[in-house]
Amino acid sequence: MTGRTETLEFQAETRQLLQLMIHSIYSNKDIFLRELISNGSDALDKLRIESLVNSDLDVDRSDLHLELVPDGDARTLTVRDNGIGMTHDEVVSLIGTIAKSGTAELVRKLRESSDDTAELIGQFGVGFYSSFMVADRVTLVTRKAGEATGTRWESSGEGTYTIEDVDDAPQGTAVTLHLKPVDTDDQLHDYADPAVLRSIVKKYSDFIAWPIRLGDSDEPINSMKALWARPRSEVTEDEYHEFYRHVSHDWTDPLETIHVKAEGTFEYDALLFLPARAPFDLYSRDAQRGVQLYVKRVFIMADCEALLPQYLRFVKGVVDAADLSLNVSREILQQDRQIQAVRRRLVKKVLGTVRDLQTEHPEKYATFWGEFGRALKEGLIEDSANREQILDLLSFSSTADPSATTTLREYVDRRPEGQTEIYYLTGDSRATIENSPHLEAFRAKGYEVLVLTDPVDEVWVDQVTEYDGIPLKSVAKGQVDLADAPPEAEGFEAFLTWMTGALSETVKEVRLSTRLVSSPACVVGDADDLTPTLEKMYRAMGQPLPPVKRILELNPSHPLVTGLRDAYGRAADDPALPETAELIYGMALLAEGGDLADPARFARLLAERLAKTL
Repeated sequence: MTGRTETLEFQAETRQLLQLMIHSIYSNKDIFLRELISNGSDALDKLRIESLVNSDLDVDRSDLHLELVPDGDARTLTVRDNGIGMTHDEVVSLIGTIAKSGTAELVRKLRESSDDTAELIGQFGVGFYSSFMVADRVTLVTRKAGEATGTRWESSGEGTYTIEDVDDAPQGTAVTLHLKPVDTDDQLHDYADPAVLRSIVKKYSDFIAWPIRLGDSDEPINSMKALWARPRSEVTEDEYHEFYRHVSHDWTDPLETIHVKAEGTFEYDALLFLPARAPFDLYSRDAQRGVQLYVKRVFIMADCEALLPQYLRFVKGVVDAADLSLNVSREILQQDRQIQAVRRRLVKKVLGTVRDLQTEHPEKYATFWGEFGRALKEGLIEDSANREQILDLLSFSSTADPSATTTLREYVDRRPEGQTEIYYLTGDSRATIENSPHLEAFRAKGYEVLVLTDPVDEVWVDQVTEYDGIPLKSVAKGQVDLADAPPEAEGFEAFLTWMTGALSETVKEVRLSTRLVSSPACVVGDADDLTPTLEKMYRAMGQPLPPVKRILELNPSHPLVTGLRDAYGRAADDPALPETAELIYGMALLAEGGDLADPARFARLLAERLAKTL
């Protein structure tokens, strides 16, 4: 018996995605089966977990499995599981609509890509849609565990789909593909052939923890061996790579594999991976993170955040513990002393692996740093226990070589005699920093300055005060004494006092500088002041802050500065002098890439002053 049938339209982006799936050319169409099996495995995991936490859920868990049912005469393949299943609303939400962020990005990449388009499927978590690469029509029948009514969904991948309630659906989900004709030239194999299915399962899904049965046979066609529990010598690189794709939904090979086996008072196995590229949502606040947690080979949690800190959220993999309870909760994990010990060990292992890449595989390290360096820097803020080790792993741009990066150790080892600090400057871009007047005296002295342009740089430099006993110092904050002799203040005292008063609404002090060589002025902060960028970040987050006044430093040898001083000495009450002081301050702000409080006023004053020179 069935209920009323509805015909609904796909979401616009879903339609675009389906058309790209159907009409684009893929070099490896076999991946559809891996994606459907992975979805079925997830459904079985969810059912087992739900039955553990919900004692009222009356379901039979005695024979949880996946089943492949090919029909050569009808040209169909059904992929069935007896897992958690879906409700009517979940079918519409999860299949009729792609509500996840990043879908537009996937569609854009699919449009722009050619050879590697299939790799994007798993990365964006839309594996179900890969069915339309091999099928003209897809039928899905599902019933949520504990529900009485099931749902039947069907579509040819065009603009619409039909959906109806059914009363006789078994628990779980069955996806039936009405297969396209075999086309070996287009890599479209005979997916109704049991031998083809066995080969694909062996290649992509042999490690799935649930039995995968073929046709009427009760014997699984996958080994179900936990890869992380096998000795490394018995596992091939291809097996590791396929397992990585399963847990990460990334279709590229991992950059590095990390295998950990801990024995003693608390035993566990861990199989972790460093990806070769960052996921599109690496810096999204809502992105899921964490590795999979198993207990005695039983899946417990997909995204166990307690096992790795936030700054290592890009690490994928599995941890299988021997002594935890099967119904452990996220709250218990956060406080469990054994889990915290595992976390510390895994962090050390991941950081040690990055260190090995840095020293032994510089090309791999360069890839890692380009993809995840910004996230790793967050560890300087979050993980004080490993701060020294993280500092050694960082790479920075610097003024020494625009085309190369440097570690802090390399910086320290090549600093010239007499340089007692590690200098840096934060900013929005390398171009802004390189053109900053703050660097003039450092260049003249031959002192290298680190160029820090990531937003997180603004935060960690306030918490990390030294490296290997050598202070870190911003070239734009505090006093800097680089001159062979201090600037001669004679003749400037009264002028500096006047200029401080004239600019009192915007600066806390006007003083002479040793940072400047060719520029007339620069704006600096006190040693403990927030940088302008950090101040903007806090204000954008809604944090109330008092106005942060900075210091205007003047170059005592610049003709504009000496000219203004002499003009003040001749006629201290000249009304044009405060406007000139305002212009000097505005030019200093612009030179460092800052924002003028009143750009229109600055432009008017400058135009008037220029007109008088003509």
